[in-house]
Amino acid sequence: QVQLVESGGGLVQAGHSLRLSCAASGRTLSFYLMSWFRQAPGKEREFVAGIYRSGGTTVYADSVKGRFTVSRDNAKNTVYLQMNSLKPEDTAVYYCAAPSRLYISGTPYHPTDYGYWGQGTQVTVSS
Repeated sequence: QVQLVESGGGLVQAGHSLRLSCAASGRTLSFYLMSWFRQAPGKEREFVAGIYRSGGTTVYADSVKGRFTVSRDNAKNTVYLQMNSLKPEDTAVYYCAAPSRLYISGTPYHPTDYGYWGQGTQVTVSS
C-alpha cells in the first residue's frame, strides 16, 4: 500500500508564492524519482518538475524553470515544490507522482511511467 498526499495549494495573487508538499507513506522504497505534474481544465496533464533520490538532480519544464524549485527530504519521505512569481497560467490541479517500477529509462516527462499518484491540490493564481 502506497499513499501520496499533497498539501499547500490555495488561491494566491499573481507574483506571490506557494509551497506544495507531498508526503509518501507505505512501501515507497524511498522512490528514486518523484515528480510534480499539473492539469488545467481541458488540457493534458503536463510534467512540471522532478527530483531524484539524491536530491542533486532535478528536472524542470521550461515554463517553470527559474521560478519553481523542487526538493525532497528523504527522512520524511516528503517532496516539496516551491513556486515563486506565480502567474495565472500556473492555475491547475497539481499532482505528485512516483514510478510504479524501481527505475524508468529516458526522460521523466511521461505520465504513463508513474503508477502512484496523489489526489491533487488546487492552485489558483488570480491576476
